[in-house]
Amino acid sequence: MNPTPYAHVLFIGPGLSRGASAERLHQRVTALLGEAYLHDSEQDLQPFWQALDESPRPLLVVDLEPRADVAHRDWLREQVAARSDGAQVFVVCSALEDAWLDGLPALLERTQLHMACSDVPAVPAQHAWSHIPPHAQRLLLCNGPRCTRKGALGLWKTLRQRLKAAGKLECEGGVHITRSQCQFPCDRGPTASLYPQGEWFGIRDEAAVIRLVDERLVAGRAVPELRIDQD
Repeated sequence: MNPTPYAHVLFIGPGLSRGASAERLHQRVTALLGEAYLHDSEQDLQPFWQALDESPRPLLVVDLEPRADVAHRDWLREQVAARSDGAQVFVVCSALEDAWLDGLPALLERTQLHMACSDVPAVPAQHAWSHIPPHAQRLLLCNGPRCTRKGALGLWKTLRQRLKAAGKLECEGGVHITRSQCQFPCDRGPTASLYPQGEWFGIRDEAAVIRLVDERLVAGRAVPELRIDQD
């Protein structure tokens, strides 16, 4: 039943203990592998490290962090290697999306994309994450349990991509974005708050995120219909 060359596959990423996307992933992994080992990176990671230590080899770790890039992948490889000898342990990163789930079997089989965790080059002491990113505004998008169930993780990806395409992501005069725990009011979420202005927005779908980015964050125009702090 296992379509991969691995004895074990571990999945780790935000929100994997809750929400519709996590439930669909759990069902898909169970159907493919017979067992589902999903670990929520926003929860206690001790069970993940324990599973990593105890899992049979060869082992694949699939990281579903939406912001994963090459630097993140190398950092994770270094962390895995530091906790074990890294022998026959491999890492692959991919964002968690509903459409992506259909490509899960191919991702697991494409071993050329899986990076070994042995002989990992040292991560530079001075990296992008070792400095406060330049920015003029900061937007916090709620990733609490209720907003996550309303699709906040997918909206996060749209928010980041839209800001990056506009040249406004974490740069001089730009916007630093952060996922937060519950901000309230949950019934009007997913919720986003903008500082230093202190404005609160309800962004229920992708169209609202695009409008928030294009009109408020890039053009600097008011979007009163998205505000939830003026009632």
